[in-house]
Amino acid sequence: MSEQVHGDPWPRLLSAAREVMRRAYAPYSRFRVGAAALVDDGRLVVGCNVENAAYGVTLCAECGLVSALHAGGGGRLTDFVCVNGTGEVVMPCGRCRQLLFEHGGADLRLLTASGVRSMAQVMPDAFGPDDLDAG
Repeated sequence: MSEQVHGDPWPRLLSAAREVMRRAYAPYSRFRVGAAALVDDGRLVVGCNVENAAYGVTLCAECGLVSALHAGGGGRLTDFVCVNGTGEVVMPCGRCRQLLFEHGGADLRLLTASGVRSMAQVMPDAFGPDDLDAG
């Protein structure tokens, strides 16, 4: 059962994102990112960015989070937040917005610097799996 049914999920998610952000591996950019989300079955999943000397193969925090989602049994993301190295809420990059849309859909709620937004508000008319089925 989703935590949002039982109350405000954001304090728990912010705390988890800030904690995992401290574990980020960012020796090149020094830009640490932590992400946390709730899954439709109530699980909490987290991820942090992992850089590589070949910048193009760096893994964003959201990539680690989605990997943890599937490693833990799958499901749909319901609530999401990511933070920078000072713990402030930041928006996912474009690639990661697409990744989050794929695994949470239009109803996924994101905590942003300007409040809670649905993925439909963040990415209106988003391209997703249903578009591939349309032929």
